[in-house]
Amino acid sequence: MVVVPEGSFLMGSSAADTKRILETFPPDEGVANRRSLLSEQPQHSVTIPRAFGMGQYPVTRAEFAAFVRETGYLVNGGCALFANRFLSRADAGWMNPGFSQTDRDPVVCVNWHDAQAYVTWLNGRLRGQVPSIDDGPYRLPSEAEWEYAARGGTQTLRWWGDAIGSGNAVCDGCGTRWDSKQPAPVDSFRLNPFGLGILGNTFEWTEDCWHPNYEGAPADGSAWTTGKWCGVRVMRGGSFGSRPWLVRPAERIDPDAKHRTSLDGFRVAKKLP
Repeated sequence: MVVVPEGSFLMGSSAADTKRILETFPPDEGVANRRSLLSEQPQHSVTIPRAFGMGQYPVTRAEFAAFVRETGYLVNGGCALFANRFLSRADAGWMNPGFSQTDRDPVVCVNWHDAQAYVTWLNGRLRGQVPSIDDGPYRLPSEAEWEYAARGGTQTLRWWGDAIGSGNAVCDGCGTRWDSKQPAPVDSFRLNPFGLGILGNTFEWTEDCWHPNYEGAPADGSAWTTGKWCGVRVMRGGSFGSRPWLVRPAERIDPDAKHRTSLDGFRVAKKLP
């Protein structure tokens, strides 16, 4: 767990940012993906009023396995496995995501509800009891907290610069041996200025309900948990199967909260005393 300091930042993408991103789009990128950039607007100021804790890395397979062993939690319903396209398999899941994993790999094939169950377990261990889902300091990060933490105090498209470069993350074109195949062990890359291993590898669930843009968004870093799309939750960060333009702190997608794929994981945040 890393302490992320309080502070202010510009959340989302400006018109200039969007223009730079579009210049990197491959010719075959669809119109829908170009339009999806509008969900990152309007860029707006957010103030994180107090420091908070954030998992240095996404939750690992070993950490999730400990939760399952202790609680007997069942992850039913299969998983959509990514191999240049998605193939849903009833026998797939976090233990069988379509590739071999070590204990240091991020857990995948988990949905938003699985992530919430893990958080509830953490809080129960801390208090020595079975709490309600909001009873304790551990939680999923808000969308604003996630972006703030991923930026690490920088103003470029990615914390290491504007260009995707090579060897900074895992994606479909990030210059690593894991690209388009599977996530890398969580500690495979440099940490950002806040001390986080973040961007690429797996998409990460946040607390927030989906909204198609930032009109009316909270300005205090809190999660936006009202609206008509709360069956859909925001994911951030890009994944090993994402094209490079998706691997940015401002990028956001809108999967169903029940959705499980081999691209999806999560990390935990913590309210500090």
